[in-house]
Amino acid sequence: MKILFAIQGTGNGHLSRARDVYPALTKYGDVDVLISGIQADVEVPFPVKYRMYGMSFIFGKHGGVDIWDTARKLNLPRLLKDIKELPVEQYDLVINDFEPVSAWACKRKKLPCISLSHQCAVLHKNAPKPKIADPMGQLVLRHYAPVSAAYGFHFKTFGDDIFTPLIRKEIRELTPVDNGHYTVYLPAYDDETIVKNLSRFPDAKWEVFSKHNKQPFTTGNVSVRKIDNRSFIESMASSTGVLCGAGFEGPAEAMYLGKKVLVIPMLTQYEQQCNAAGAAAMGATVIKTLDEKYVATISQWLSEGKPIAVNYPDMTEDIIAHIIRKHAFNKHTANETAAYLPA
Repeated sequence: MKILFAIQGTGNGHLSRARDVYPALTKYGDVDVLISGIQADVEVPFPVKYRMYGMSFIFGKHGGVDIWDTARKLNLPRLLKDIKELPVEQYDLVINDFEPVSAWACKRKKLPCISLSHQCAVLHKNAPKPKIADPMGQLVLRHYAPVSAAYGFHFKTFGDDIFTPLIRKEIRELTPVDNGHYTVYLPAYDDETIVKNLSRFPDAKWEVFSKHNKQPFTTGNVSVRKIDNRSFIESMASSTGVLCGAGFEGPAEAMYLGKKVLVIPMLTQYEQQCNAAGAAAMGATVIKTLDEKYVATISQWLSEGKPIAVNYPDMTEDIIAHIIRKHAFNKHTANETAAYLPA
């Protein structure tokens, strides 16, 4: 069986999750990988056949998406060309993690496209939602990467085919300890803003991983360095707590490691507003922005915040088997993969 595994390259969460999804898929056939987007900071340990420009939301430096930079870097002719030319018809199965090129290529050619993402869980009717509705944000999320079937991940299950987070193997293999520092990853803020605000808490030691940093530096109780996958997860595993954006994988991994969690959703970013609502329901602390208005809330989190206890079993193999069983598209493919499927 030929499988196309298409991954969103904006942010790091999709690529981190792919580290475990890819080897599970290879048990059922030949897997080609497509990555589109220009905002990731981590690499993947497997071959990538298609690297495409895609359609990325550009992180700003003041807490939100940089709308103007996003518009400036949108290359619509290239996107349409890639959609038209991607040979999705050559594959028996297309697995899509919120990736627009393959999704629209399948839609254009009336072929199935199977979502395996957090975003499709966010769209579920029972998913946590922010108090203030955002119809435009929901519209964008729904149509960015259209699919024919959806399997999603969220902080807890609340419907059929909605699973608890897929925690990658390298996180599961860590032994959490508490060395007294706080790990920080806020890609929508610049280093100056982060250092200025975290310096208000001189009794806390902050280890900041920065999307904007080129040279590591330390100012008082705040150390800043470039994002690096291994260094970041080791810092997180040995931390007291994690301060991060309201993405999905970061907070989920921090919860799995038994850390207390504080999240700051990106401004005007609907998915992160939804994630913040979900994280709050799990016991995380949520603030709207990183500024002096929330000094008291951060102080309370530092002194009184509690670790979040979760049960996230490793279901990767079972989920992939379930998808293969339901979406092997012809008898030849089904017979070819039946030997690998659990009874």
